[in-house]
Amino acid sequence: MALDGITVRALTNELKKKLIGGRISKIVQPEADELLITIKTPSANERLLISAGASLPFVYLTEENKQAPLTAPNFCMLLRKHISGGRLVDITQPGLERIIEFEIEHLDEMGDKCSKILTVELMGKHSNIIFRHPGGTVIDSIKHVSAAVSSVREVLPGREYFIPKAEDKVDLHNYTLCNSVRDGRSGGSHILCKPIELARSIYTTFTGFSPVLAESLCEQAGLDSSRGANTYDPSVLCKLDDQLFSLDKKIDDDDFRPAMIIDENGDPVEFEVVSLAQYAGMEHVYFDTVSALLISYYAKRNEYTRIRQKSADLRKIVTTALERCVKKYDIQQKQLSDTDKMDKYRTYGELLQIYGYGAAEGADRIECEDYRTGSTITIPLDPTLSAMANSVRYFDRYNKLKRTKEAVSQQMIASREAIEHLRSVMTSLDIATDEGDLAQIREELIASGYLRKKGDNKKKRAPKSAPIHYISSDGFHIYVGKNNYQNDEITFKMASSGDWWFHAKQMPGSHVIVRCEGQDLPDRTFEEAAGIAAYYSSGRSMGKVEIDYVKRKEIKKPAGAKPGFVIYHTNYSMTAVAAVPTGVSVYQEGD
Repeated sequence: MALDGITVRALTNELKKKLIGGRISKIVQPEADELLITIKTPSANERLLISAGASLPFVYLTEENKQAPLTAPNFCMLLRKHISGGRLVDITQPGLERIIEFEIEHLDEMGDKCSKILTVELMGKHSNIIFRHPGGTVIDSIKHVSAAVSSVREVLPGREYFIPKAEDKVDLHNYTLCNSVRDGRSGGSHILCKPIELARSIYTTFTGFSPVLAESLCEQAGLDSSRGANTYDPSVLCKLDDQLFSLDKKIDDDDFRPAMIIDENGDPVEFEVVSLAQYAGMEHVYFDTVSALLISYYAKRNEYTRIRQKSADLRKIVTTALERCVKKYDIQQKQLSDTDKMDKYRTYGELLQIYGYGAAEGADRIECEDYRTGSTITIPLDPTLSAMANSVRYFDRYNKLKRTKEAVSQQMIASREAIEHLRSVMTSLDIATDEGDLAQIREELIASGYLRKKGDNKKKRAPKSAPIHYISSDGFHIYVGKNNYQNDEITFKMASSGDWWFHAKQMPGSHVIVRCEGQDLPDRTFEEAAGIAAYYSSGRSMGKVEIDYVKRKEIKKPAGAKPGFVIYHTNYSMTAVAAVPTGVSVYQEGD
């Protein structure tokens, strides 16, 4: 279920119960489009996380604290100036719009009480956080929207704030009041009777409805959501009024049940605050609060989205370099294939030295017997040169191609190594979970010559990234390198010679080390470690991946090899499902 008006209403009601009367004690802006506000209430300190991200806007209460930047952005400083220490007096949602408004009472410079409104608009790419006067004048916003960006509404300091009018949109509560099924309404035209699919007609007619909710209403009414709404008799469309009235009553009664819908693999498929009929047969995980639901559903997705955005420049560099290396390798392969003629030219030169005396002056070819095979071959000649001069010419061609073959063979080895290295870096970017991971990958690209170093600003250095640390079902410690530097670290610094090493066969992926501590590993731990190695490889999407595993003492790193590159000659193999097994847990300090 998208973060639609119904979910926003459930969230607004929850925030009102927890935050009204609380005082704002801290405001930080950890990201360009994100605020973390700490609110001191009589019962606890609550952290309100607000994101106006284009791909993933949200609002929820969280226990997680985020690091504030060394220099606070201007919008954050403005909020601190006006509403630090202010009291939350009201939290509202206009109709079923995807908007939450926080009214904050504070003291102005003269010590008089006054109010400000912090408006959070959760509207996809148009999401914004707007700070304004109760009268409507915008003080500032986390995103400035000029007339060049939007012809509908400017969001700039000093402009009047208003909610863009949604043409032909109907408020659900007003509709049910006017057309209550309790009045036995029937006959005549119906508001949903439009020349478009029924589900589309529903979510384009009512404010705050998502396509998923519209599909559910059709399912509950027993109607085909993909059929044109105008093909239904108005009396049939009135069946939807029962569902709309029931939904409106749930909203009025604050009758929400936050739940996550998961598939057979345990992966989240959707979330809901009111029952979605199309997912009735699937497993539901229920939550006490909408915030807990959104954290569980969105947190990983938000983390993934932000890391993808922050790694976009590195991905572009790696992709460009990889394309060039592959193109260079293709050219080198063609050059190498051209050297296949070299042995033929040597044969021509040798045979001309033996039989060249029989060539007529000015002849353009000579036929002679190849002493090695006994067959007769025809050798082309340059009629302007003697047979011996033609022989020298063929030997020159042979020697040139021989030198080319030797040089190109070495270049191809370097190109193959570069391609493998860049593919491993791309896999590292896919695995990266935080800025520390990206910093290590950036260092590797600088060391490899793909990036220029831009100075050494210690203030901007990201925290050091650590390998992923799991505990197997049998209690063994498993370490996973998230990039090539970490792969070298866990394999050659952390692991002892008797530990087991796992890696996806002949494809980029993480090194996985299982610490044995002098014990024999049970079969289950071997299978779990292989599954982790498959999951953290470029073959993750294949489902099943062949994994090599070997004692750490068998792993060698050639002199001068690139980070993460190792060799081994004796190993075992198994096929594993690319997934972190259910019995494996992430290691926590104190475990």
